[in-house]
Amino acid sequence: MPTYIILGKFTQKGIENIKDHPKRLANSRKLAESLGGKSGDFYFTLGQYDFVSIVEAPNNETALQGLLTIGGVGSVRTETLVAIHSDKAAEIIKKLP
Repeated sequence: MPTYIILGKFTQKGIENIKDHPKRLANSRKLAESLGGKSGDFYFTLGQYDFVSIVEAPNNETALQGLLTIGGVGSVRTETLVAIHSDKAAEIIKKLP
């Protein structure tokens, strides 16, 4: 199952309602599971992004569905990276000419 690294920033609405974050995070985990995925680690970060989340989804289309659902609430804006595990990358590198 593909892995996604989600870099996020809270919107003004998200910051104003930051006390609701634990509930929103629980709901996003339930959403991932309902779409056949898995929500992994979540970290608050300092710097350009407010948080980083690791998520697995069956495919890009399902990941997009989840991200659009979460984004539609209006509390966060995200940038998403597709992650390839180093073991898989090593297999790909071995096949290089």
